[in-house]
Amino acid sequence: MEPHITPAAPSAPSGDLHAWTRDFAVMSEHSPREVPAFPPEAFFDRELSWLVFARRVLAQVEDSSLPLLERVKFAGIMGMLHDEFFMKRISGIKRRIGKESIKLSLDGRTADQQFEGCRTELVRQAEALAVVMREEILPTLAAEGLPIINYTEVGESAQRDLSGYFRESVMPILTPLAVDAEHPFPFISNDALNLAVMLPTNGEKQETFVRIKVPDNRPRWVLNAHGFVPLEQVIAANLDLMFPARPPSRAYVFRVTRGAEGDLDLNADLSEDELHEPGSIVQQVSAELKARRFAGVVRLQVAADMPEEMVAWIGKRLGVTSDDIYPTDAFLGISDLLSLDTKGRDELQLPRHQPVTHPRLKHLARSDYEAIFREIQRGDILLHHPYDSFDTSVLRFIESAAVDPAVLAIKLTIYRTSKGSPIIQALAEAGRRGKQVAVLVEITARFDEAPNIAWGRFLEKEGVHVAYGVEKLKTHVKLALVVREERGEIRRYAHVGTGNYHTGTARIYEDLGVLTCHPEICDDVAKVFNQLTGAIGAPEYSHLLVAPVTMRARFIDLIRREAAHADAGRPAGIRAKINQLQDPPVIRELYLASRAGVPIELNVRGLCCLRPGVPELSETIRVFGIIGRFLEHSRIYRFENGGDPEFFIGSADWMHRNLTNRVETIMPVLDDSVKHRLDRILNVYAEDNCSAWECRPDGTYIRRAPSEAEERHAAQEVFISAGGRHVPAPVTASIEAELETLPVPAPLDDL
Repeated sequence: MEPHITPAAPSAPSGDLHAWTRDFAVMSEHSPREVPAFPPEAFFDRELSWLVFARRVLAQVEDSSLPLLERVKFAGIMGMLHDEFFMKRISGIKRRIGKESIKLSLDGRTADQQFEGCRTELVRQAEALAVVMREEILPTLAAEGLPIINYTEVGESAQRDLSGYFRESVMPILTPLAVDAEHPFPFISNDALNLAVMLPTNGEKQETFVRIKVPDNRPRWVLNAHGFVPLEQVIAANLDLMFPARPPSRAYVFRVTRGAEGDLDLNADLSEDELHEPGSIVQQVSAELKARRFAGVVRLQVAADMPEEMVAWIGKRLGVTSDDIYPTDAFLGISDLLSLDTKGRDELQLPRHQPVTHPRLKHLARSDYEAIFREIQRGDILLHHPYDSFDTSVLRFIESAAVDPAVLAIKLTIYRTSKGSPIIQALAEAGRRGKQVAVLVEITARFDEAPNIAWGRFLEKEGVHVAYGVEKLKTHVKLALVVREERGEIRRYAHVGTGNYHTGTARIYEDLGVLTCHPEICDDVAKVFNQLTGAIGAPEYSHLLVAPVTMRARFIDLIRREAAHADAGRPAGIRAKINQLQDPPVIRELYLASRAGVPIELNVRGLCCLRPGVPELSETIRVFGIIGRFLEHSRIYRFENGGDPEFFIGSADWMHRNLTNRVETIMPVLDDSVKHRLDRILNVYAEDNCSAWECRPDGTYIRRAPSEAEERHAAQEVFISAGGRHVPAPVTASIEAELETLPVPAPLDDL
């Protein structure tokens, strides 16, 4: 099997990759506490590196060895990733261009150079996606009896049925908006499909522009006897029913993407007095959410057959330049493939994965709400989701605490959670039972601000103490604390995780968590909650690494310690599994550790600004990432420590924002059995020979492939099959219904 290769991120603006490394030994002759300045060529651009990650996702669409509907799912994810990249990252670059910012990126690019590089790669990826859809995915869907076809390709009988559907179920919803002397150009909402309709004017040769929004509360793919027909085509083909006196002469599809760059500016437009008013943050977030709807346009997608003069006319009214216009002959809004109704075609998907109960929790009687606490007393429990069931571990931990008479208090952080969340219901039940319940709701979690405000208000009505984050810092910690009274004494239990308390994503995101009653860990967790809810100063922590207070400095000390071990000839090494790597101080320390001879293995799912394998800079550093059916989301850090390895897990990546602008927690692993299991997990990833992508010094990624003598070894498949966890057997109706509504694994918070 030939490995797949992703193109390199566009090269740095100037400089030779190896020219500057010849003098690196001289650059490194500093005291251990002095970090040399590294030239821009030592780094990859953050935005372009993320787009190289998107290329690896695109390779899943192109991979003919995957089941068809898995490829369709990844095609939808690609559309969603591009949408979010425009909203978050392109909007930020364009803002810097508009301000004429002179700040350079990590690899020395101006904002204009970043935009041009990103635009080129985005266009290249969109074209590649269109080709694979046109030449492989759509024909194969048709061959399997699931065709997505044009309205003109169905017979007259089917067209009559579709016309009836339009007349009865679609036309009553539509609102045509004309543009003329009396009607201004309408507001075009973000990511909605639209039809640009040219309506003949009575008695004149001129035409009137009419905009019709394609309703998003109707199925995008209209099922009929011949297959799925895009809703916008059904509307366009039947506009004579809406305009019987003047049937439209032309109709073209277009779509707008608006910016949502950065986190909400909570202090914008607030006076000093207003800023310190109780509840002002909630009011400001609500106002910002309303303002976001009207943010500037960063992308105008148009059908390839739309006339140039119409494209220019629409673009002018939206305030975009030609660089912001993206014609395509593919479906607009390709993320809607995620809603394609394929029920009953399980043979075209990977076998459904059903999480299983952790071995140490299997014997616990459901009615025994004290049982899970007794089990935690026996030793820390490491949970690896989605292989270990979230419902029978973390959810059970919270639900048991809610009804256990011995529990006095529950504290928990909410960053993202699911609709109808059983976690929220359990917290409300605990409040109704008179327990002290405190919840930190992060209301600036991007795109989840509105539901988080709603959850907070619901919990407040149930008697729960709700805090809304920390001023100027996003709260990204994943912590839960339960306080019990046992034989007249207080004992605390904690869950420290890498993922959100979200029962939906817990089935499709790979994450870790530890259930513990270690007194010092629980004491640190309690201090974090007091800091978050009580607005007190940063306390001293005995074990936890807490950002932005101690985390970066502690990680840098750990990296430098490994360099010292290597210099002294002692065992040294760093292994990390993270989502993103971008923090310049950490990268510089990794380079110096590599220079000292420390072997460094970095399992980085997404963007990586570090160049691995460069002589005299990073030749002992290996970077790879896993792409599979589950979104890799956990963070593990392992330091060899002279032969006495230390392990850490938690919420933070090695990103500037995580270490500087967020409240994050990383927990040292103290239980030997948990350390051993983490070692095995890291080894499984390192041995992956088919779903791992290796980063090369020039920024290209090559997919590992087993040799003829090797067995296939995909990490996620190994974890699924371990302990009989691969369960393709039928599941219960309630689980079936939940699986149908699960979100897709998009790294929403990683951009």
